Amino acid sequence: MKLGAKPSRGGFTLVELLVVIAIIGVLVGLLLPAVQAAREAARRMSCSNNFKQLGLGMHNYHSAYGKLPMHGGGTLWGPTDGPLQNWDKWSNWGTTNGMNLSAHVGLLPFIEQQGLWEVISNPAVIGGYNYHPMGPSPVAPNGDGYTPWLTTIGTMRCPSDPGVGLPGRGRTNYAVCAGDSFKYNYYGNRDTDLRVGGQHAYSGTYDGDLSVAARASQRGAFRAHQFTAFRDFLDGTSNTIAMGEITTDLGDRDVRTVPSARSPVTNFTYNMTICDNDVDAQRPQFWNTGVTVLSGAEARGMRWAAFTPLFTQFVTIRPPNSLTCGNNLNNSGIYGASSRHQGGAHILMADGAVKFVTDSIEAGNSALPPIDHNNTPGAKSPYGLWGALGTAASREVIDSEF
Repeated sequence: MKLGAKPSRGGFTLVELLVVIAIIGVLVGLLLPAVQAAREAARRMSCSNNFKQLGLGMHNYHSAYGKLPMHGGGTLWGPTDGPLQNWDKWSNWGTTNGMNLSAHVGLLPFIEQQGLWEVISNPAVIGGYNYHPMGPSPVAPNGDGYTPWLTTIGTMRCPSDPGVGLPGRGRTNYAVCAGDSFKYNYYGNRDTDLRVGGQHAYSGTYDGDLSVAARASQRGAFRAHQFTAFRDFLDGTSNTIAMGEITTDLGDRDVRTVPSARSPVTNFTYNMTICDNDVDAQRPQFWNTGVTVLSGAEARGMRWAAFTPLFTQFVTIRPPNSLTCGNNLNNSGIYGASSRHQGGAHILMADGAVKFVTDSIEAGNSALPPIDHNNTPGAKSPYGLWGALGTAASREVIDSEF
């Protein structure tokens, strides 16, 4: 080294290091939203692919049997004749499922769940209980111990929904479309439930009037305790919703996932906006503090195997991601489509097409009461394009893309 030469620097100065850190921080801040958006786009695509699998399974089922799987199907309880008492359905929960199975159960062999189907469709001894084929009711006390009903099925879950585990017992993010009316979506057409002498399987009384009422209001692709087929979809399979996306409850009093509890049902049958006042004005995605909501286990999508409206049905009354309104687990309610995606939710059309419907879809007047046997049966849906898509044979003209 020559005398007087300046020594070379061996690293960054503190100022330079801080500048580098600041630049890295800015880059991370710019890239992170893009990464998050890319991840959500991938989750949304996976969610759509799950729906396509369900649509393919639905069509394969129809090809095999000439009809869609019954929503509210299964096995019946009690004697074959004579009046039935309430205790019958509880004492026989272990041997029958009381026609409480969702359409998802019938789809299992057609969505690569043959192993699970084999367990369900054969006798089984689980947890000390002897279960008959098709298992117990998913909502019965000992149904919680029936392993198949507790199974999480990947095809029935949307990756964007973080809800897992209890109080859910086999969650699902996909529900069948019951049409544009919530009335009688639980009791349904009980022709399949009648015993010798016209005895009603639940009450022990003749219920022909209930069947008439159910036929007038059940206008969707799936109808409680009834088989439907593509030939019934007079609006066309491309104009009829078969299933819709729902988001499961996280225990945070989200208006989309747990209903504001209103009793009796007539409270919101004739005042469709009665639950609107229960919403927190400052945080409209949540219920007001002090408003009574159903329990955590009685929330959207908590049991894929149960046909109960709260768990596996939706109606096209309010646009996607609107509030829910009901009064208890065993009754119908205003339960709509919803998702954790931004701005809308997926739907599966009866022809197998999967579409994303925005929250702003034209939905008529949601304050009007639903169509039923006392309210112009056969009339066009009062809920606009959204309501028309939910009906299968109301002959509404859909002349625009949605």
